[in-house]
Amino acid sequence: MSLSHMENMPLSHSSLQGAQRPSWKQWLLYSTVIIVLLLCSFSALIFTFLPLKTAQGPCVAKFGPLPSKWQMPSPEPSCVNKTADWRLKILQNGLYLIYGQVAPNTAYKGRAPFEVQLRKNEDPIQALTNNSMIQNVGGAYEFHAGDVIDLIFNAEHQVLKNKTYWGIFLLTNPQFIS
Repeated sequence: MSLSHMENMPLSHSSLQGAQRPSWKQWLLYSTVIIVLLLCSFSALIFTFLPLKTAQGPCVAKFGPLPSKWQMPSPEPSCVNKTADWRLKILQNGLYLIYGQVAPNTAYKGRAPFEVQLRKNEDPIQALTNNSMIQNVGGAYEFHAGDVIDLIFNAEHQVLKNKTYWGIFLLTNPQFIS
């Protein structure tokens, strides 16, 4: 055998000409997709067979705009207790939706920088610092009985109280039915 003949010999004899084995990157991608699909399916089954308790009745509270006072559909909802202007105490564990609007007073020329905070137990959960436009405040939050929620301003005259308000709505009680 000559050396030129050996150079032309294939190193391996594959029965499938032109077929390539998937690389490790493809296997990783495929297995990741399968795991994500299994987790989504499993989560859907859990929420199907273990439904959440819904709120017993509407629990809504809103403060402002003028008149600056708490507005509630019933004399005292069972999920919150008004403790002061712009402040509520949560009475029932659950998932709550907070909504609101903050209108800055563009004529305010005081020394305090513009900052509005939505707080839970005196810890900020949202802060607004843009004093050039009306901004929305809120989101969905899980609160526990005893939590205190409030909306505070650096200075009293930084916001237009006739256009500023916030409210809270109990969406659901996330305890599973036993």
